[in-house]
Amino acid sequence: MRVVVDAVAKGRSALPATTTAFETGRASLVVAETEQRPTVLGLLASGRMKIDSGAVTIDGRVDARSLRRRVALVDAPVVSEPEPNVSVTGVVAEELMFAGHAPTPFAAARWLEGIGLDASAGVPIGNVDPSVRIRLLLELAALRKDVEGLVLVAPDRHGGEPLAWWRIAQEFAERGYAVLAIAGQASRTAIEAAEVVE
Repeated sequence: MRVVVDAVAKGRSALPATTTAFETGRASLVVAETEQRPTVLGLLASGRMKIDSGAVTIDGRVDARSLRRRVALVDAPVVSEPEPNVSVTGVVAEELMFAGHAPTPFAAARWLEGIGLDASAGVPIGNVDPSVRIRLLLELAALRKDVEGLVLVAPDRHGGEPLAWWRIAQEFAERGYAVLAIAGQASRTAIEAAEVVE
C-alpha cells in the first residue's frame, strides 16, 4: 500500500499545502507545527476530512473510503486520543471491542500481558510513559481488521525522547505496516541528529 499526500491544504490557515507519502514496510516522518495542524494533516492523510485543495491517493487512486478502512488514525488530539483519566485496561477493552474481540477486563489484562505491558494495566493512560503509550496505541490500532497503515499524530506532545517513539514506528513498519508519524521540527531535528551519530 502506498499513500501519497500531494499538496493538501485545509482552510485559510488550518493546514498550508503539505506533501508527504507513506508506504508498506516504511516509516515516514512529516513535520506539522502548531496545536491544530498535526491533527488536520492526520485526518486528511487517513481520509477522514474533506480536502480543500490537493489530493490524497491510495495505491494511485483517490478513494477516501478505502483510506478510512485501511489506515488507522492513532492518538490524534481531541479526535482519537483516549481520555487521560481512563485506565490502560479500560482503553484496551474499548479497542478490543472495536476490533471484534471480547471487551472484558479479563481479555484486556490477557492482551496486555501478551505484549508485555501488563505493568501499566491500572495506570491512567494520561500517566503512562510516552513510549509505552505509543506502543500500546499502535498495537491496538493494528488489531483492527483491514488496517495496513498507521498515522501517528503528534507523539512528541507527550514528552520523552523522540528517538524512542520513532524506533517504535520503525518496528511497526518492519512488521509490514505503512507508518506516517506527524511531529514537530524539534523532533525531526533530534531524530536526524541521533541517526547520524549511530
